[in-house]
Amino acid sequence: MSEEPVMIYSDGACKGNPGPGGYGTILVYKGRERELSGGEKMTTNNRMELCGAIAGLKALRYPCKVELVSDSKYLVDGMTKNWAKSWRARGWKKSDGKPALNPDLWEELLALCAVHQVQFRWIKGHAGHPYNERCDRLAVAEAEKNGTSD
Repeated sequence: MSEEPVMIYSDGACKGNPGPGGYGTILVYKGRERELSGGEKMTTNNRMELCGAIAGLKALRYPCKVELVSDSKYLVDGMTKNWAKSWRARGWKKSDGKPALNPDLWEELLALCAVHQVQFRWIKGHAGHPYNERCDRLAVAEAEKNGTSD
């Protein structure tokens, strides 16, 4: 595993919540960049935030040290405060007994984090961070594309 981490920046967007959504992800390693984006016709903002992180981690070909940067408190807190692991341990129930949302995506994210050494970092959204702004543009473009009828 390389000492230099792969940087993954991700963001999600939704036109309505639920509504058409998209995610944008940028991987940066040793000066090289790779952009990824995708979306769904009917989804939520939180699902797109998770999908962006998952897409970035799935793009890695071998176990890596990763710093994943997102403006989603849902994503970052879910991982750094071990909420997702706790929800899974309780059969995808929150501490109040209500169902945890998006268990399919949390399960996939937890599995990917078992392969890679991932550190999550939250940044304020729409605050001028160049990679976050680019991810937002990718995510919004996908949401808009998914909102148009074919």
